[in-house]
Amino acid sequence: MKYAIKIHKISTVDDLENSWSIEDYKELLIRFDFANNDVHDLKELRELLFMAISDKDPSEAARVVLDYKLSDHLTEGQIDSLSYEMLVDKISEEYPKIELHKTLFIINQLLYKAFNGKFPNTKATIVDFEIKPLRNADTTITKEIVLKSFANNLDSHNIIIRLFAQQLHAKVAFKEAADIIWFLQKNDNTYRFTTSEYFMSKDEFLNEEFEANIDFYEED
Repeated sequence: MKYAIKIHKISTVDDLENSWSIEDYKELLIRFDFANNDVHDLKELRELLFMAISDKDPSEAARVVLDYKLSDHLTEGQIDSLSYEMLVDKISEEYPKIELHKTLFIINQLLYKAFNGKFPNTKATIVDFEIKPLRNADTTITKEIVLKSFANNLDSHNIIIRLFAQQLHAKVAFKEAADIIWFLQKNDNTYRFTTSEYFMSKDEFLNEEFEANIDFYEED
């Protein structure tokens, strides 16, 4: 299948909007023994939470937030280990389970800002673009289509190209695509995707306009 892509904007951010809700902040404040039932404004709750977090040891604070967000996916021992590793390593980029990268990024950045930089700073890449199916290409744009198309427009040293060559060339199914691209949104005729800067950094994109031929894995 063939697609024509035009990039409108590439942004690098250190936070994702709407990552945390009022309910999230209130529950975390309870877990940090800092509950306040009189505050209902998102910004005020965030400031209170930062105060509560900064009163704790960094690894202890990380353990509380990790347990809140990932206790269904990680054991107590794994959470304990990550709470220390997050202070020295970019866990949201290095953790072997790619499906947890987005959540680990959100957690990391909350802690990074609450502790004024004691945790490593990680970033995300947001791309606004148009994509046009050519000839008989599928008109339903999926994360896999977007990822495979954009891989044609990345520097050869890009980690997706190096780690997922078989998936990109349809030798095996590209199950990881759904987790490498965190969000894919459509707005009229334009799209936006969000991913980790680890997988696509702004300086790795080659052209603003390009065409991409992609294939899909088919089981025998």
